[in-house]
Amino acid sequence: FFIPETQNKLLQYPHFISSRGKEGQVLHRSKRGWVWNQFFVIEEYTGPDPVLVGRLHSDVDSGNGNIKYILSGEGAGTIFVIDDKTGNIHATKTLDREEQAQYTLTAQAVDRDTNKPLEPPSEFIVKVQDINDNPPEFLHGPYYARVAEMSNVGTSVIKVTATDADDPTYGNSARLVYSILQGQPYFSVEPQTGIIRTALPNMDREARQEYDVLIQAKDMGGHMGGLSGTTQVKITLTDVNDNPPKFAQGVYAMAVSEDKVPGEEVGRLKARDPDQAENGLVDYRILEGDGMNLFEITKDSETQEAVIKLKKTVDFETKRSYTLKVEASNTHIDSRFAAWGPYKDTTIVKISVEDADEPPTFMAPGYNFEVEENAPAGTLVGRVHAKDTDIMNNPIRYMIPRYTDLEEFFTINTEDGIIKTTRPLDREAQAWHNISVSATEIGGHHQDAKVRVNIKVKDVNDNAPEFAAQNEVLVCENVSPGKLIETVSATDKDEMAHRQHFHFSLAPEVANNHSFSLKDNRDSTASIFVIRKGFSRMTQDVYHLPIEINDNGVPPMSSTNTLIIRVCSCDSKDTILSCNVEPFILSAGLSTGALIAILACIVILLAIVVLFVALRRQKKEPLIVFEEEDIRENIITYDDEGGGEEDTEAFDIATLQNPDGANGFLPRKDIKPELQYPMCPGLRPIGNSVDVDDFIKTRISDADNDPTAPPYDSIQIYGYEGRGSIAGSLSSLESVTTDSDLDYDYLQSWGPRFKKLADLYVDREG
Repeated sequence: FFIPETQNKLLQYPHFISSRGKEGQVLHRSKRGWVWNQFFVIEEYTGPDPVLVGRLHSDVDSGNGNIKYILSGEGAGTIFVIDDKTGNIHATKTLDREEQAQYTLTAQAVDRDTNKPLEPPSEFIVKVQDINDNPPEFLHGPYYARVAEMSNVGTSVIKVTATDADDPTYGNSARLVYSILQGQPYFSVEPQTGIIRTALPNMDREARQEYDVLIQAKDMGGHMGGLSGTTQVKITLTDVNDNPPKFAQGVYAMAVSEDKVPGEEVGRLKARDPDQAENGLVDYRILEGDGMNLFEITKDSETQEAVIKLKKTVDFETKRSYTLKVEASNTHIDSRFAAWGPYKDTTIVKISVEDADEPPTFMAPGYNFEVEENAPAGTLVGRVHAKDTDIMNNPIRYMIPRYTDLEEFFTINTEDGIIKTTRPLDREAQAWHNISVSATEIGGHHQDAKVRVNIKVKDVNDNAPEFAAQNEVLVCENVSPGKLIETVSATDKDEMAHRQHFHFSLAPEVANNHSFSLKDNRDSTASIFVIRKGFSRMTQDVYHLPIEINDNGVPPMSSTNTLIIRVCSCDSKDTILSCNVEPFILSAGLSTGALIAILACIVILLAIVVLFVALRRQKKEPLIVFEEEDIRENIITYDDEGGGEEDTEAFDIATLQNPDGANGFLPRKDIKPELQYPMCPGLRPIGNSVDVDDFIKTRISDADNDPTAPPYDSIQIYGYEGRGSIAGSLSSLESVTTDSDLDYDYLQSWGPRFKKLADLYVDREG
C-alpha cells in the first residue's frame, strides 16, 4: 500500500486528548509530522520479488538525499526493510496471519550526515491481510453417538463442530457450512449448526445396529473454491422392546419314563426374542392341556429356556401321551410400542410316556385279616394279590420277609398269595400280628414290592375269670354278724362281650359254712358278709373261702378262687392292733431280699480284692537294694560265634534251667537277707576239658544258694560254644571287678578267631 506524499502533511490525523468526562468534554488537537495510513500486506505471498508494503515521506524531505529513513520494531531488518533514501518499505518473507496478524514498527527521519532526528519517531502498524489458506478441522472427532431404534424422523443424535483458523472478520474464509457425505438416507445434518438428526423412520436395530456417517465442514460459505474438512461419526441404534418372543417350532415332542419321580426334568424349549437385556426377557406358562396337573413349567434364568418338569408320577399303562399348550410372553412391555403387540407366542408340547420295568402293584395299599385264636395250623387267614402292570405281565412270586414274622406264625403260598397259620395263635399273648408280604416278578429285572398285612387274632373264650386282686381280708375278732367285710371283683383275659358279666358263688364244699356268706351283685362284683360272731385267733386265725366265678361266655368258663380271711386283734373302735403276720407289719428297716442282695455284693467285692492281692503277690517285682556297696553286674548277650561241627547243642535252654526250681524249691527274692557275707571270690577259668553246661549249672546253683545275692540278680542265656570248641566261656560271671587278677594268656591258644580278643586283654594286663 502506497501513501502519497503531500506538501502540508496530508492525511495528518489529529490526536485527541480527553481532559473531562463524556458530558461537556473539551477536545484538543495536536499536529503530527508524519503522513500515512495503516499498511496492509497479503499473507502467503509467493512472488519472486519482495512485496512493497508502503512508502514513508516527510515534508522536510526536499529530495536532495539529505534525509535518511530508519525503521525499527517487530520484524524490522528481517521481515521488513526500508529504503533509507526513498522510504519504501518491503516485506522480504512470506507472512502467515495465523502465526502473527500484525506488526508494530517505528519510523524516524534523521539527517544523513549527522544522524540527528529531523522529526520525532512515530509508530505505525503493518497488518497481515488474511487469505483462505486453512481448511476447517474437527478437533473432537471421530464421534460416537447412540439413538434408540424406531425413533421419529428428526430426532437429534449428536452435534459436531469444526473450527477454521482463518480470520472470521475478513471475508468468508472462516464461514463454515456442514453437509453429510455418507450416511444417507438414514441421517441428515443441519448446515449451520452441525446437528445430526435421523432422516428415516422405523430404523430397526435387529436389522442393522451400527451406521458410519461422514460429515463435511466447508468454508467460504460452502461456495466453490472453499476448503473443507471431514469427520467420522459412528452411530449405534439402542434396543427397545419392539419384537415379541417367537417359538422356533409349532409343536415340540418330548418323552418321559414312567419311573421318573416328581421334580425331574422332562424337556426344554425356548422362545427367542431378538431384543436385548430386559427387553428380551421371556416368561412361560401352561395355558391348557390334559397334562396340566401332571407337569409344571419353570424358567432357567441363565438360558431363558422353559423347563418342563414332572409334577406327579405318570403311568404308561394308564395313559401314554399328554398335550400341553405353552405361552411365552415378554416380561417388560414398552408402552410406546404396545400397539405393535401382542408380545407373546404359543406352541404345543406333546409328551409321550415311556414304559419302564415297574415293580408289581398290589390291589390294595394294605390288608387287614382276622383269624380265631387257637385255630389249628393251616387255617386260612386271607389272600393278597399283586400283578405286573407292565406289558410283559410277568408272573408274581410271594413271600413273607422273616424279619416281619420272626416266630414264623404264618406262611404264604408263593404263587397265589394265600396266607395260612403255622400253629394256633393266642390272642392273650399277641392280639395283632403286623407282617409284610413281598411280591417279586419272575423274569425281567426282578422288581419287587411290599405291602403291609395286619392280622387280628379274634378272641375265643378260653380263659377262666379270676380275682382282680389277691389281697387278704382282715377281720376283727369281735366283728358283728352281718357286716360286709369285702367286695370282690373279677377279671378275664378274654374280651368281654356286650352285657356280659361275671357270676359269683361259694364253692359247693363251703356252701353251708357258718362263718361267711356271699351275695352276687350282678355287676361283676360280689359282697362277702360275716354270719356269726366270736372269732378267735387262738382257735383259728386264717380262713380260706373258695369262690366260684363264671364268665357266662361261649363256651362258659369258670374257676375257683380262694379268698383268704385273716382274724386280727382290734380295739373297741375296730382298729386293727395285731394279726401276728410278719408280711403285713413292715418294719422301717430293709427287707430280707434287700439284705441278701447287699451281702452278695459285699462277698463279690471281697472276692475281687482277694484275687487282686493274689495276682499282685504273684507278679510282684523283686525288691531293689539301693545301698551303694551292693554291686550289680550287667550281663549282656553276645553274638554267637559258632562252635564248629559239634555245635549241635547250642542254645539248649534246658541246660540252663534251675535244678532246684524243677524240684519245686525256689529261693525267696522278695526280701533282703539279714546277714551280709563277703562275696565269693571269682574262680579262675576252667580248662578246655570242662564242659560249659556243667560250669553254668554250678554258677546257677551258687547264685541261688548265696544269701548275700541281691534279689534282682538274674542270669542271661548265652550261646553255647560246643564241646569241641577250643575256646572257653565268654561269660563275664568269672569277673568280679575291672581290676581282676585273672590271667588271660590262655586266650592266645584259642586260635586265630580269638586273636583280637587275646590282644586286647593281654595288652591291658601288661
